[in-house]
Amino acid sequence: MNFPSENWLLARAAASPDQPAIIHQGRVWSYAELADQTRRWAGWLAAEGVRPNLSVGVWARNHPRYAVLIHALAWLGATLVPFNTRLTTSEVLAQAQQIGCGLILSENDDLTSSLAAAGMRVLPLRADFEPAPVSAADPVPCNPAATQGLMFTSGTTGRARAVTLTFGAHFWSALASAYRLGVQPSDRWFLTLPLYHVGGMAIIFRSTLYGVSVVFPADNSGGTFAPSVLADALTRSQATLVSLVPTMLHRLLDFDSTASWARSLRLILLGGAAADPNLLGRAFDANLPVAVTYGLTEAASQVATATPEQTRRKPGCAGKPLLFTRVRVVAESGTDRPPGEIGEVLVSGMTVMPGYHADAESTQRALRDGWLHTGDLGYLDDDGDLWIVQRRTDLILTGGENVYPAEVEAALKEHPAVADACVVGLPDPEWGQRVAAAVLLRGDNPSITEADLMSFCRTRLAGYKMPRIIRILPEFPLSASGKIQRRLVGDILLEKTGFQKCV
Repeated sequence: MNFPSENWLLARAAASPDQPAIIHQGRVWSYAELADQTRRWAGWLAAEGVRPNLSVGVWARNHPRYAVLIHALAWLGATLVPFNTRLTTSEVLAQAQQIGCGLILSENDDLTSSLAAAGMRVLPLRADFEPAPVSAADPVPCNPAATQGLMFTSGTTGRARAVTLTFGAHFWSALASAYRLGVQPSDRWFLTLPLYHVGGMAIIFRSTLYGVSVVFPADNSGGTFAPSVLADALTRSQATLVSLVPTMLHRLLDFDSTASWARSLRLILLGGAAADPNLLGRAFDANLPVAVTYGLTEAASQVATATPEQTRRKPGCAGKPLLFTRVRVVAESGTDRPPGEIGEVLVSGMTVMPGYHADAESTQRALRDGWLHTGDLGYLDDDGDLWIVQRRTDLILTGGENVYPAEVEAALKEHPAVADACVVGLPDPEWGQRVAAAVLLRGDNPSITEADLMSFCRTRLAGYKMPRIIRILPEFPLSASGKIQRRLVGDILLEKTGFQKCV
């Protein structure tokens, strides 16, 4: 199959101009209308100096305007750098400087002012903004090796790394997912995942390639997830597809265990964290079409996915690798593990990233001999189906968000009274895990309280990275080599908080 060099949105608009592309608060944009809007926005961006290969940062919440921006930047051949809207200003600035963004588009006034004061070129995105009716030139030809975006993902060192996402990776990921899960012309994909996540970004491109509709939620405030609001929106929109993380599904079932909100759904793609067997049992009782999936940013979203039928037969299994994707499970020596034995999950295929942006060392560690070393632990069963045991050794997965202990520990150790810190994930029935921290103080500091340390962290960490529990300990358990035994610290925190340990 030859890779299509034509702009995907224009090709879709030509093939099905009247097909609904975006649905939002009762308004429907056809693919022809979306292409017209994209051409206008691309013209405005070009007039502002956006050119091929320029890195353009975007801080925006989920809204049809964001989808237009994604397509407009692809039209111009520019590189999209989506910022997590939950990050602090200092975190966004650090990422923008790390990439060397030539322009940032921001709908957050405070962030706009702070970035401009730091010397970044920023254009505000007002809610009522409409670009001048100046059409862009013809789009840049689509090249499979061209960079579509740079998407940040945390590293085990705590330093965020920017994954290079290519158009080719998006295309092959969309193709493979369609072969596994199917596509219906009447599909409506309800967008629950933020567009700064690969799972959300993938939906924009997949819907365009498939010719299906994306339903944007009415509430774009970025506030706390409300199951009643989502349940009502799913019912009203008659969505057929939705991507959820386990926390969302847990709360939806708590709100309505009969899952009346799911009557129109043909598929619930469940990923972002391990699926608890008890949660899946509740989903099966409600007759939900849950498809458990395993993926990562470095592989443009999906790697392996179990269909709803397979998920029922093997609860918790991620199924077989998608078409054109290969998976191995290896020992530390690099030899393949036999079925049933746990090892590191390796991935190979057309969706794997070419590397981390401007980070040769991390790239060389991750990509070896044609295989992406994920750091995740799992095993293949006798049928060749993948089971994920643990997502990256120290990674904490809370509500579908990735938190690395090193980053939280670094923030805690900025406090002058903190001598050392150890951060772990404690099991939580709703969030999957919650962030917990143990700290050692310098000398005798009776005036420093755990509440003081909480307040200190709030100025340095995004909300989802915040420790929910901080305990001051007299000492840390150490190994014979003097390293902190993270597992034992977790046991201590479990005992002190009264949490139940996962079996």
